[in-house]
Amino acid sequence: MIAILKQGTTPQQTQHLVNWLKNMNLDVHISEGAEVTVLGLIGDTSRVDMELLKSLEMVETVKRVSEPFKQANRKFHPKDTIVEVGHARIGGGYFAMIAGPCSVESEEQIIEVAQAVKEAGADILRGGAFKPRTSPYAFQGMKNEGIQLLLKAKEATGLPIVTEIMNISTLDLFADVDIIQVGARNMQNFDLLKELGKTKKPVLLKRGLANTLQELLMSAEYIMSEGNENVILCERGIRTFETYTRNTLDLSAVPVLHNLTHLPVVIDPSHATGKADLVAPMAFAATAAGADGIMVEVHNNPACALCDGAQSLTPPQFEELNRKVQQIREVIA
Repeated sequence: MIAILKQGTTPQQTQHLVNWLKNMNLDVHISEGAEVTVLGLIGDTSRVDMELLKSLEMVETVKRVSEPFKQANRKFHPKDTIVEVGHARIGGGYFAMIAGPCSVESEEQIIEVAQAVKEAGADILRGGAFKPRTSPYAFQGMKNEGIQLLLKAKEATGLPIVTEIMNISTLDLFADVDIIQVGARNMQNFDLLKELGKTKKPVLLKRGLANTLQELLMSAEYIMSEGNENVILCERGIRTFETYTRNTLDLSAVPVLHNLTHLPVVIDPSHATGKADLVAPMAFAATAAGADGIMVEVHNNPACALCDGAQSLTPPQFEELNRKVQQIREVIA
């Protein structure tokens, strides 16, 4: 349920109403916009007398929210959420380029790539320290050592870093990581999501390869219900009957999610397509569709990459991609 307050409602009146609603054992989410204030009521709202609430002088209107996700819902929070990390901002008209290798392989490799993508215009450095792989025999990442190397790359370039967590037990290792990524395989690891909700650290939540957009938003709700509103949604392709690409990139997710939620939406064309020559056109299309950021894999020597070399761009290719992405943004602005 949401209650939209009239213009001119004083902070004292708002707080009095909030206290009254909290006495009904409801959580109240306050969203203050330029013109209106929206109170989102979370909990058993059946005890709320809608007619009584509507009759209050300060209340413009009261509506029930049918969707199961509440805090992630744009009806609760009409204004776009802007996630800030270092000098980078994502959402609300701000755009971020996220780039780096699929996995951290050595200090020399990650620092070289970090410096190259920064020079090419990247805002955030990505790199995998813990790698979920389909095969148990594939390279699983450098784990804690990989995180330490990412932090060295951050020190060398000033770029904030994003890397994936796989297990609650390793959460302490991510204390200095700027954005914690939840991969597609863990999108519905609800215990992990709840723990991340307690950290207040930005979380990049990837859509599962067989999950609906509502399920993605419900996973975001798990994080937000614990108090962490710094959630970035990521569309990285879903599994369909098509086999030519690694996954099928659902670009319609961008406008649909922007309609449903205030959270920023980024696109990962690398994992979606699985082919380096398809990354740029999908990044261009995602930008034109209104994405709040692009996340791509960049390696200084893709042919020798220990993970996902076939879908990785070289630094010069990324520089060209970023240049054209910025041109598209200027056209659609």
